[in-house]
Amino acid sequence: MKRVLLFLATNMAILVVASIVMSILGVNTSTMSGLLVFCAIFGFGGSFISLLISKWMAKKSTGAQVIHQARDADEQWLLDTVARQAQQAGIKMPEVAIYHAPEMNAFATGPSRDNSLVAVSSGLLYGMTRDEVEAVLAHEVSHVANGDMVTLTLIQGVLNTFVMFLARLAAGAVNTVVASNDEEGEGMGFLAHMAVVIVMELLLGILASIIVAYFSRIREYRADEGGARLSSREKMAAALERLKGNAESTMPAQMAAFGISGKKSMAELLMSHPPLEKRIARLRQG
Repeated sequence: MKRVLLFLATNMAILVVASIVMSILGVNTSTMSGLLVFCAIFGFGGSFISLLISKWMAKKSTGAQVIHQARDADEQWLLDTVARQAQQAGIKMPEVAIYHAPEMNAFATGPSRDNSLVAVSSGLLYGMTRDEVEAVLAHEVSHVANGDMVTLTLIQGVLNTFVMFLARLAAGAVNTVVASNDEEGEGMGFLAHMAVVIVMELLLGILASIIVAYFSRIREYRADEGGARLSSREKMAAALERLKGNAESTMPAQMAAFGISGKKSMAELLMSHPPLEKRIARLRQG
């Protein structure tokens, strides 16, 4: 319920801000350039707002507790390991958190390389050896160092923009054809126009999801390589081997893309993470 309310509030905020900005700039959505600006504001707006509140969202949705002061040897080891890896990677020390979940998983998020969060599940912390946890942490720190959160936000923003833009162009084209065949030349009504827009956005959205998933898989391979450099190739491969029997991820969708273990899918085209077998094989090939 909280996530639904937050989603609605975020979109309402985008609508208000976009309306004000377009009014100030005098954007006319009836022109091609005006429509593109309109779609860009909405397409990038949601992506960037999600990025800016990503740490807060991650903590709220997973219940992750940031370690401000280590309470035991495990927490101290986590802090020390991330601090060392962050220094090696040339980034500011991320916040480190633990969230309670039975599956072995971890994620990194945050609006920038120097304002990030690395979190591990209790299942991972206590279900893996320290060498394996070290490799997982290195993988997540590499996500931060590579700027993956910002990169994926930009890709999502561009795709959102063109999905909205092309869907409205298609609806306009259909409207023109209907109007030319209509004796009164009135074309489609508002509801029919919106129905075409929604259908086209759904179809184009599937294509956009495939593109985002492709870039996400490339990003995972890069993070595995980064993890191998910050820990070792053997530790990274061993951690991925351990994940083979892992339970299905229960992380929210917005965090799952940045986890060490992604959601399973029948279609590899829609997977945010490459199959573990391929990731391990690439690591061992060197």
